[in-house]
Amino acid sequence: MTFSIDWQSETVRQMLKLVVAYALALPVGWWREKEAHTIGVRTFPLVAMASCGYILVAVPLGHPDVTAQSRVLQGLVAGIGFIGGGAILKAEGNVHGTATAASIWNFGVVGAAIAQNRWFLAILLAALNFFALRILYPLKVRLASRKKEGDRD
Repeated sequence: MTFSIDWQSETVRQMLKLVVAYALALPVGWWREKEAHTIGVRTFPLVAMASCGYILVAVPLGHPDVTAQSRVLQGLVAGIGFIGGGAILKAEGNVHGTATAASIWNFGVVGAAIAQNRWFLAILLAALNFFALRILYPLKVRLASRKKEGDRD
C-alpha cells in the first residue's frame, strides 16, 4: 500500500493555511515569551490558527455565504477582544498589557486573512506587529524614563 498526498486537494490547502497562520504568529509569541511576558509562545500562534480555522469552517467549500462569514467575523472579533481584555492589568495607577491585547487582536486578523487567501495582508500585519513590539519597545522605555525624569523636576 502506497501513501500519497494530493497537494491540490482543498483539505491539504486548508491544513497548510492553518500551519502558515501558526508560523506567522510564532516569532511574536517567541519574543514575548523570551522577554518573560505571561502571554507568548502558545497564545499568539493558537489565536492565529484558531481564527484561520473559524473562517475556513464558516465558508463552505464552493458555497460562500457572506452573511455566515459576517457572523463568524463578528464573533471572532468579540471573542478575541475578550481574550485580549484578560491581558490588560491595572496596578498602582498604571495600565499594562494593552500592546499584548492589541497584538492578540491583530493575530486574529492574521489568521482570518490567511483563511481568505489574503497572504500579503497577513504577512504585513504580522511583520508590523513584530516591529511594533520588538523594535519600538526600546523607544517606549526611553520615552517613559524621560517622563519620569520630568516628573521629578
